[in-house]
Parts: sequence; structure tokens; C-alpha cells
Amino acid sequence: MSNLFESAKIGSMVLRNRFVRSATWEAMAAKDGAVTPRLVDLIADLAKGGVGLIISGHAYVRPEGQAGPAQLGAYKDKLIPGLRQMAAAAHDHGAKIVLQLAHAGYFAPQTLTGRPAFAVSASVQLDDIPRKEMSNADIHNLVLAFAEAALRAEAAGFDGVQIHAAHGYLLNQFLSPLFNRRKDEYGGALRSRARVHREVITAMRQALGNDFPILVKINGRDFAPGGLELEDSLAAAALMEQAGLDAIELSSGMTKHSSFGSARTGIGSQAKEAYNQEEGRAFKRRLKTPLILVGGIRSLPVAERLVKEGACDFISMSRPFIREPALVNRWKSGDRRKAACTSDNLCFGPARSGEGLYCVTAAKKRKSVAKKG
Repeated sequence: MSNLFESAKIGSMVLRNRFVRSATWEAMAAKDGAVTPRLVDLIADLAKGGVGLIISGHAYVRPEGQAGPAQLGAYKDKLIPGLRQMAAAAHDHGAKIVLQLAHAGYFAPQTLTGRPAFAVSASVQLDDIPRKEMSNADIHNLVLAFAEAALRAEAAGFDGVQIHAAHGYLLNQFLSPLFNRRKDEYGGALRSRARVHREVITAMRQALGNDFPILVKINGRDFAPGGLELEDSLAAAALMEQAGLDAIELSSGMTKHSSFGSARTGIGSQAKEAYNQEEGRAFKRRLKTPLILVGGIRSLPVAERLVKEGACDFISMSRPFIREPALVNRWKSGDRRKAACTSDNLCFGPARSGEGLYCVTAAKKRKSVAKKG
């Protein structure tokens, strides 16, 4: 049997295999970000399906950092009981679970939050919507918010947290020269642009101790003019590694203003899979921290090759688990057919409208079969 199905460790977490469900915005939370029964059931299905580590959809750490409707929240203590149900749903079926923590920053819609969005630099104007440049006090409060949200995750029974610094969210914006044109200690050279990330990790370590796993999700490249490139991403990851990370998940692209989004379409062959693998190899050559690779992985032979050749240590997938929550168990049983996901991105439509995430293609197929029947 493939060594992908053998147990492995991330920090103090012992995982039953090397498969990770990458954070996926489920759009199944209540209006205030509270966990709902639908969300608990989704986590349970993923755990039953054999995933080793589940990373939750992005949970906003402050009210003005909400990115979309029905998004999970981690910004107040009243949300802990629901989060505890999520964690229990994973543990009851043998999986570990990490809470992804995020702030939308520049892209937080004022129509949803009721307040102007934060910008790392007010001089950046990619549209005509007014935004508020973050003061040093705002940055200090942001660091505290991430640490407090991590404490809530621990109180709820999560096995760790992941800091979302990819895909155009606020901590990606600090790293990216496209968004960060500050002249103070948080802008300019890469070390300064990565300062807030080190402060977040340090604050979490002070609050949680050294045994609670802290992960980060980072772009290898933004694929945007003037955005984050590989060398700066590697340097930032090295600084975060020194601050005390347990694992890095490597992705790419942004949801807006990028030539490639984080989820590409047209993955019709193994040659088009794993589109972040070259960046993964660069990270593995430079860093010691375990690497989780996400981005278009659809076939078990590709996943096996990536780990065997040293492009990563863990295999992370998002869209395939929307279509097939039990994909890992299918592969483990000996059915090695590629994931059924067609990478059409139609699944994002229901999420954006607040309906909740599901595979539109599979739903259409079921309806068609029912009509014929």
C-alpha cells in the first residue's frame, strides 16, 4: 500500500495519513459566523471519508475582516460551543482538525461588514471603493485578534490553527508589493513586510505554548503584476519558520486581480496536475518545516510521486473533496481512478450566493439520472 496512507506527524499532531483537506469556504455558517448543523455534518463526512487532517474554511478574526456571506467566524467567545461541535465531528471519526484564521483586509465588502475595509496602504487603488489605511494601532489589534482566535480554537478542541496568508487576504497583502507600499516598519524590504506575520506567530506561541501546532498558508507566487514572487515568498517563509511554525501549506494566485486564481480550471491530464509543484520543490530545498502542497492534484500516482520526489510532505486537496468526501477511502480500498472532480469551479457559485458549497456538476448529473429513471 502507498506510504501516503501511513501515519505522519505535524508538530504534536499524529495524523492517520498524509492527506489534507485544504481550507474551503463552505458558506454554511450562520449570519454571525456561528457553526450550523450543516457545517458539522460536512466535517463528519470528510472525517468518515478518510482525510487525515481537515483544515476548516477561513474563519474571520475580526468583524470587519469578513470576506463573504455565511462565513465561519472566530472573533468572539460565544462562537466556541459551535466550534467545539465541529472539532468533535472530526475526532469522532478519526481525523484531526485545524481552524484556519483569516482577515479579508482590502477585499472585505463594506456592504457585508458595515464599515470601510482595511488597506495595508491607502495609495493602492485597484477600484473606486474607499478604504482605511491601517495604523500601527490597527496592526497591533490585528495581531491580538489572531492570537485570541487561536485561543478560542484551542478551547474548542481543535488540534491546531492555520494562519491564512495566501490568495489575496490581508496577511498576503502585507507580503505583496502590489498592496504594501508602506514607509514604516511594516513596509519596504521583505523582512519588514513579513513583520506582522512573525508578530502573529509569536503572540500565538506566547498564548498557546510550544506544543499547539501553528501552520501557515502562503502563496509561492501571486501571479499578479507587482505581486509576491517566489524568492520573496521563500524568504518570508524562512522568517516565519524561525518564529516557530509547524507546517507550511503552499498555494498560489489570488481571488481577484490575478492572472491565476487559487483554483485553476482545465485540469484534464496528469501533466496539468499539481501546478504548484515547482515552487514546492524550491521550498523543500530551502526550508526544514514540513510542506503541505495544494493545487490541482487529482491522481493518486501524481500524489505519490510528489512525496517520493521531495516536492512536499503532505498532499492537500479542496475541490476533489467537495465532489467526493470519501476519496481517500476509495483510493485506500484499491480503486485508484482519479478524483471525479472536473475542476469546472461551478461549486463556487452556490457559496458566493450564500447557499452553501456543493458540487453543481454532480447535482446536475443526479437530477438527469432521476429524470431518466
